[in-house]
Amino acid sequence: MKEHKFDLSGKVAAVTGGGGVLGSYFCKALAEAGANVVVMDLQEEAANKIAEEIVADGGKAIGVAANVLDVDSLKTAKAKIDDVYGGVDILLNGAGGNNPKGTSDDEFYDKEAKKANPELKTFFDLDPKGIGFVMDLNFLGTLLPSQVFGKDMAERKDATIINVSSMNAFTPLTKIPAYSGGKAAVSNFTEWLATYMSKAGVRVNAIAPGFLVTKQNEKLLLNEDGSYTARSQKIINATPMERFGDPEELIGAVLFLADAQYSSFVSGVVLPIDGGFHAYSGV
Repeated sequence: MKEHKFDLSGKVAAVTGGGGVLGSYFCKALAEAGANVVVMDLQEEAANKIAEEIVADGGKAIGVAANVLDVDSLKTAKAKIDDVYGGVDILLNGAGGNNPKGTSDDEFYDKEAKKANPELKTFFDLDPKGIGFVMDLNFLGTLLPSQVFGKDMAERKDATIINVSSMNAFTPLTKIPAYSGGKAAVSNFTEWLATYMSKAGVRVNAIAPGFLVTKQNEKLLLNEDGSYTARSQKIINATPMERFGDPEELIGAVLFLADAQYSSFVSGVVLPIDGGFHAYSGV
């Protein structure tokens, strides 16, 4: 029987947000599969750090500064990548995130609670600029790199774009309307772009991570003794597998979607990686 193995040898994989928590996992996994990795990040130092770690482990990578909300910055990054590698085969749009200015303090509106605490930030107090920033970071931060890199990708064999949505796109969490809305836009755009690029031979898909524990959020999800916070317990109760995921558990889906050997007929898919959260109604 033929050995099955992800093989991205000779492919160039560019990852936006590559210097971040999840982005760095994606970059290292793509490099381990043989790809020439471009670590793109707003912070050039962070991009270079991950690229250096990949090279130290025997992989091939470069760091490139890029602002996913600035077309000129993306074009400058693309020119550098083209100069080194001649183009991009795999674009992973990993940049995104939330902002406190787009987040309410309350899960449900309680007018009496607001009267008792005028400083309580409700949905009605959210800053439009904060909401706009979160929407732009997630949606435009996915759309603009796809514009800048996608046209040339249509000239390459087996090119693919992988976006990062979220389970919030399917079922919005309380407190974070902007982030949920932004990720819903990413999912919708993934399906739209998959259709648009279908005749050009570029596959477009997305992963939708569920709830993961990382160094970035562990203080929000876990008490000092390692037990779950009240909000975490709600998540666990709604997750059939009764646990949080690990960043490493996203890797298989990313490599599957990146490697045309396995996913050549897969396009327009938003793949939940959530321990069954999306499938469970609560009863």
